[in-house]
Amino acid sequence: MHDLDPVIHAQARLRIVAALATLDGSDQITFPRLQEVLDMTAGNLSTHLRKLEDAAYVLVEKTHKGRTPVTYIALTRQGRRAFEDYTAQLRDVLRGNP
Repeated sequence: MHDLDPVIHAQARLRIVAALATLDGSDQITFPRLQEVLDMTAGNLSTHLRKLEDAAYVLVEKTHKGRTPVTYIALTRQGRRAFEDYTAQLRDVLRGNP
């Protein structure tokens, strides 16, 4: 049996990575928009983003637009690769391949 990536395998983190994987490689999404898309609380989303950031799967960029703070989230190349590997392994598991 394949060892599914435990960083991605948690339901909330899988949803985050899957949502970010729909963006083009250089695109970002704001924290509030990602929160809205996933229907997650700010605290829950922050906690799971931290785990993904620690694994270098997401890039969290805090900046300002005028005087307003804005946080952008993007999937890193390593994160995209990890998600692709995860989904390939999951397909193998579903097909019954060891």
